Amino acid sequence: MVAERLYRQHSMHNGHLETPNWVPPTNHTNTDELTTNAGQRVHSNRFSCTAGPRGPVLLEDFQLIEKVAQFNRERQPERVVHARGMTAKGYFELTHDISHLSCADLFTGVGKRTPVATRLSTVIHEKGSPETMRDVRGFATKFYTQEGNWDLVGNNFPIFFIRDGIQFPDLVHALKPNPKSHLQEGWRILDFLSSHPESTHILTWLLDDNGIPADWRSLEGFGVNTYTLVDAQGKETLVKFHWKPEGGAKFLTDDQTDAHTADLPPPHRHSHATAGLYNSIAAGEAAVWTFHIQTIAIEDQDMFDFDPLDDTKIWPEDQFPLQPVGKMVLDENVNNFHSESESIAFAPGIFVAGINGSNDRLLQSRMHAYADAQRYRIGDNYLLLPINQPKCPYHNNHNEGQLNFMIKDEEVNYWPSNVEHTNEHEAVKTTDLSHKIQGVRTRADIPKTNDFQQPGERYRTLIAPDAKRKERFIGHIVSWMTEPKCNEAIRNKWYSHWSNVDADLGKLVEERVKAATK
Repeated sequence: MVAERLYRQHSMHNGHLETPNWVPPTNHTNTDELTTNAGQRVHSNRFSCTAGPRGPVLLEDFQLIEKVAQFNRERQPERVVHARGMTAKGYFELTHDISHLSCADLFTGVGKRTPVATRLSTVIHEKGSPETMRDVRGFATKFYTQEGNWDLVGNNFPIFFIRDGIQFPDLVHALKPNPKSHLQEGWRILDFLSSHPESTHILTWLLDDNGIPADWRSLEGFGVNTYTLVDAQGKETLVKFHWKPEGGAKFLTDDQTDAHTADLPPPHRHSHATAGLYNSIAAGEAAVWTFHIQTIAIEDQDMFDFDPLDDTKIWPEDQFPLQPVGKMVLDENVNNFHSESESIAFAPGIFVAGINGSNDRLLQSRMHAYADAQRYRIGDNYLLLPINQPKCPYHNNHNEGQLNFMIKDEEVNYWPSNVEHTNEHEAVKTTDLSHKIQGVRTRADIPKTNDFQQPGERYRTLIAPDAKRKERFIGHIVSWMTEPKCNEAIRNKWYSHWSNVDADLGKLVEERVKAATK
């Protein structure tokens, strides 16, 4: 049997069984007989142990207790956001060397390939929700570089609802279903966002045709936050990251969603995006995205009519052109949904030398919040799971904790030590930001808000010229604003916001809402 062969591979030394270096167990080392998780053979997996054929079940039945207890715990807590998603694996290939901007290993040497795993997701709704719902999509990529992992966590829109992380829990509560009825309701969303005029920008995306992506293969990805590239001399450059799908982005209108899934088997219709990407990869057809950056010199960040660190603003491409960097090819499905897609864990604070954060308020909050959420959802040692482990050598003294299955034969678990000589990384200037920061402690909005210019430009140039698209967009706004619980105080704020975006839009929305509610 397999177990006996594995056992015989071990050697005896001074009468003691010696084991080889431990590796994570896989199904390829399974025995051909059932055992408990502790390795004891199971004599019956069909019948509980009872006191006679008609008697009560005995508590001594370890297999029964273990089997049911394991079943009760086999699902991790659902992600608070991004619960519905799938993961695929592949590689990132550098097509343009940008070592003049970043000393990160994956950005040096055209043709270099870095393994990746990417999770694509809906944001607000639960794991069982349809993939055709109007919602923001998540686009998160884990790069397994030679210098450690880099997590790039983004969405399919280049901007966000808010620009300060302290507002994030309230935003999610407003977007989630009503805690009383468990129904998502537009009036609750509008009520919260009415106090955040900066959200008008993302609503010109979410309530536009972009609100329902057609599938995963044609999904755009944006880093959303402002990051920093650091070169070998420690020079810093502000950067935005972009993924562009091969073949272009595609979207669905509300009326197209049913027809788009009609040809799928009924069980797959609520998972059309997952089925499409999974089946195409299984058939040998990879999904491909090109990777681009936009950059702004640190010293120039105050020269524009918007704040480059404000996540409710885009960096206009006519001022800051997209620069090609590489391409990502997803050509491998996960082997197990739970151990890879459900257990993959991203944190925006996971960088490699040459890439770092910035003074972006929302990013700084996310750098703490995501890692904390993963510790709650998966456990203290979530980074030890195979899907989250770096593929390069690594060493630290973060021992103990729940489910720490790394076996360490060591006596020194502290630093520094005169016994174990482990060095710090010398190139600190490439990992820590060095620009000067100063200021008086305060709690206030950023000085340069300019909340309505960019959504106004988007509405006038992309939405209004297309009569049908304009009608769909306004219809979505009016639908939320005419809900019975959307009171006059909420409506009046939004009449003002939409008028500030565009005078004609505000007037039209007000006329439509009043006609529908009189």
